[in-house]
Amino acid sequence: MRRARRMAQLVAGLVVVGLAGVSCGDDSTKAVIDPGDGGNYAPVLNAADFVDRIDNRYLPLLPGASWTYDGDDDGERTRTEVVVTPDRRQILGISAVVVRDTVTVDGVLKEDTLDWFAQDRKGNVWYLGEATKDYEDGKQVGTDGSWEAGVDGASPGIIMAAEPAPGLAYRQEFDKGEAEDMAEVVRTDATATVPFGRFDRLVVIREWNPFEAKVVEEKYFAPGVGYVRGVVVAGDRGSEELVRFTPGT
Repeated sequence: MRRARRMAQLVAGLVVVGLAGVSCGDDSTKAVIDPGDGGNYAPVLNAADFVDRIDNRYLPLLPGASWTYDGDDDGERTRTEVVVTPDRRQILGISAVVVRDTVTVDGVLKEDTLDWFAQDRKGNVWYLGEATKDYEDGKQVGTDGSWEAGVDGASPGIIMAAEPAPGLAYRQEFDKGEAEDMAEVVRTDATATVPFGRFDRLVVIREWNPFEAKVVEEKYFAPGVGYVRGVVVAGDRGSEELVRFTPGT
């Protein structure tokens, strides 16, 4: 994997650095992505630095917008439906946009999640947490993966930078030992054809976490649309593509 060597200032007081290629988790496993903070990550957000609308060109989460994805998860058919709701949630004093996504496997509900996002004045989109419900045979069986920034030591992360550039690496979330997803921008000039259509000038973001150290995924984001394609490129099998999109207002 290409190592990032670029340092970027995302917001005042928060610096994310490039990949250092150091060990993370198991000493025998080299980090695919390392934000370089040694696990000492504690961003401080000021509610006054945030705006009401999320209009980042690569992740426009405007009210009423919706996306539908069809995929394959190790041979199982998946469908993911994402809707930007009109609801808001106060987190760390910030009014976060509530996005609902539901996942079905072979037509059976497996996950129903409310995600919370907010955009700062520089255009960075922050991930502030999620409330997840897992299902089996139509019955809720757990809430694994749920977290909220500011609760039990969990910290927010960047889900989409204002100006993504190759080499930029950052944390998407941080709840030590529980949620440590990381991302790296690898391209900003990709093309892709999915059932919804053909796109160019795509941003490609590599995602990885130390708890599934062998698994690496790459996600493609189109200007004005957002996430259009995802593919597991190492450690497992899986992919999904955009089949339907309705812009918000």
